Amino acid sequence: QVQLVESGGGLVQPGGSLRLSCAASGRILNFAAMAWHRRAPAKERELVATISGGGITSYADSVKGRFTISRPNANYAVYQQMNSLKPEDTAVYYCHLKTLGDNYWGQGTQVTVSS
Repeated sequence: QVQLVESGGGLVQPGGSLRLSCAASGRILNFAAMAWHRRAPAKERELVATISGGGITSYADSVKGRFTISRPNANYAVYQQMNSLKPEDTAVYYCHLKTLGDNYWGQGTQVTVSS
């Protein structure tokens, strides 16, 4: 059973920074990528950032230049550094691990950007 555990959410003022972390445990076969998604109140889930097994990254236009996704070497873990946060970044952020045959999700961590 693969489990993903996120941490690092919280309340921050506009312009501030947060760093999200996600660690996966369990038997992982045919790893493909890890990603962060978010769901804001009354909105659809949005793909925020992705990093492949080879380290290739991609970002939603709304976070380019402000968010950075990264993975530590040789671990099924992922970080997301979030800078210059805006109120519209407020959402529950979910970690996603994708293999060739399955998708695994974390429980979500709340990020609130408010003064």
